[in-house]
Amino acid sequence: MAGGTWTTTEVAGKTCDIFEPATRNEHGYVVIYLHGVHLARLHENAVYTELFGRHGLPVVCPHGARSWWSDKVCVEFDDRLTAERHLLDNVLPFIAERYGAKPPRIALLGTSMGGQGALRFAFKYPNQFPIVAALAPAIDYQIRFDDPEDETIRAMYPNAEAVRQDTATLHVHPLNWPRNLWFSSDPTDDRWHESSHRLRSKLYSLGIPFDCDLETSAGGHTWQYYNHMAPAAIAYLCERLERERLRIV
Repeated sequence: MAGGTWTTTEVAGKTCDIFEPATRNEHGYVVIYLHGVHLARLHENAVYTELFGRHGLPVVCPHGARSWWSDKVCVEFDDRLTAERHLLDNVLPFIAERYGAKPPRIALLGTSMGGQGALRFAFKYPNQFPIVAALAPAIDYQIRFDDPEDETIRAMYPNAEAVRQDTATLHVHPLNWPRNLWFSSDPTDDRWHESSHRLRSKLYSLGIPFDCDLETSAGGHTWQYYNHMAPAAIAYLCERLERERLRIV
């Protein structure tokens, strides 16, 4: 089994988990992982740890609280700095300094809240994030605006429509998109699956290339599903990182 170690550090005063493979890939590829709304970490997940180690991928996992990885202030994360700006202004420079990696040798991976965040980053900043894989992305998170368990959204946005306007689907640009886009959703995921269907329809209608799996079922919106789909997601990232390296500009 491929090996590696997890450590925790601070990036600009914010907690960040780091995975270092025993043997790093020869081309210096790095993955950024964005966590979900329940803040589950990967450091004890044997499935992802083995896959990252096998492919020689350093993985940087910033902690973003329940910010939805947006450019809105979430006091649970910081009373001034948004999670989006933290990733752009602090995490990317940290990766450049520590690993010598810059886009397009950096790929985004996310689950649930982090999956929608990864998609939104890629749609808003396709030159910085041309490679993205999103597992069970919670895209239409305006549906949580009135959820009593998610008071952070109501503090970040004035109403559900304002949330909808900030979703990944609404950030799709018909002339500027990430070149390598993959997402998946379990058809038994009653809460979030429909929004992945809407994203697929919009991308298809605009002629934007993408890959997705909206058919595989393996437990719904759960870690059972995330783990089941992990090999496909990480294989996609590795293949597309290599394609970007060989791409003639």
